[in-house]
Amino acid sequence: MEESIQFIANTKSWVSIKKLKVTEQTDPRSIMEFLGSLGTGLDRKVEESLGKIVELEKLDSVLDEILGETGKNPGDIIREVNGRKVSAIVNELVEKPEWQKGEKKEVSEFLKVYAMKKALKNVKVRVDYSEIKIPGMKKVKKAKV
Repeated sequence: MEESIQFIANTKSWVSIKKLKVTEQTDPRSIMEFLGSLGTGLDRKVEESLGKIVELEKLDSVLDEILGETGKNPGDIIREVNGRKVSAIVNELVEKPEWQKGEKKEVSEFLKVYAMKKALKNVKVRVDYSEIKIPGMKKVKKAKV
């Protein structure tokens, strides 16, 4: 049986097929680069889906305010994003009568991750593998004949 890593998404708004054939010659770096490259599309789709169920603009507004007040110090930003302002807006965003306690908790966790990633990316702190520029994953240019 051939070993491979495959990711297939086929929805109205998203078609993505990524495959990597794994052989004895496949080095760990190739696997690492392939998996890291998946993160970009996945992160974008998680955030897009999150924006369909809550008003991310409200959280973005609070984050912009925090970033304006805190400057570029990552330690200060982490403290503020974990603070009262963000918690208050997250609690407001998940307060939907149709959601059960577990659903509210789950969505609030997604919102907290969204907030931290967005705030730290804003000050150029790498927070996940999808931000790494992977030269091997770019399309190879065809040689001129």
